[in-house]
Amino acid sequence: MYIIIVGAGEIGTPLIEMATRQGNEVVVIEYDWERADHAASEYDCLVLNDDATSKDTLIDAGAEDADALISTTDQDATNIMICLLANELDIPTVVSVVHNPNHMGVFRQIGVQTMENPQQLIAEYLYRAVKRPAIIDFMQLGDSAEVFEIAIAEDAPIAGKTLQEADDEGLLAEDVLIVAIEQPGDEPPITPKGGTRIEAGDILTVYSASGATPEVTDVFGHYEDHDAGR
Repeated sequence: MYIIIVGAGEIGTPLIEMATRQGNEVVVIEYDWERADHAASEYDCLVLNDDATSKDTLIDAGAEDADALISTTDQDATNIMICLLANELDIPTVVSVVHNPNHMGVFRQIGVQTMENPQQLIAEYLYRAVKRPAIIDFMQLGDSAEVFEIAIAEDAPIAGKTLQEADDEGLLAEDVLIVAIEQPGDEPPITPKGGTRIEAGDILTVYSASGATPEVTDVFGHYEDHDAGR
């Protein structure tokens, strides 16, 4: 892919590293000279030390050939202007960071894919890691649903049972679905069926419409204060 990345700061830099490492053709636009120089010296990409809110700069970056533009500056107004220009130049995919949730509607109106307030997402993730240490990883879907990874403890009610047995005993709520099971060793995760047996040490990928509440995670052997989970 031909990707234009605007910004080489805290968000843009790891994005540049990832995009170049995976063999994409990357052009970076960074207004700050020191950041631009660092990106040029560290990564296999073309770096323009220029203003991305100028249409000419985007043209110089190869907008007519670009498959995507990602704007990562720390100012929503700047990101909006860049995205508008990217749309005008017919870049197929335009993505932007959004720092203020109140601005989400503006980005959506102009057809931009967004990632909302990355600093807030990081804060929530770190808080969750302390509050619910049993959860290895998670992703929130909508207002309450979550997909999360959790390890099966030795004394888990579900340990040693097949999914069918767990269902027959009412261990899994109706809105809980086990999506994948990663067993100890180097084997890839498996898609579970009714006869699949869950053992201590397995790592489960779980969908729960009500989220990873203590009532949901108790069955996997992680007993926490139910009041703290709310």
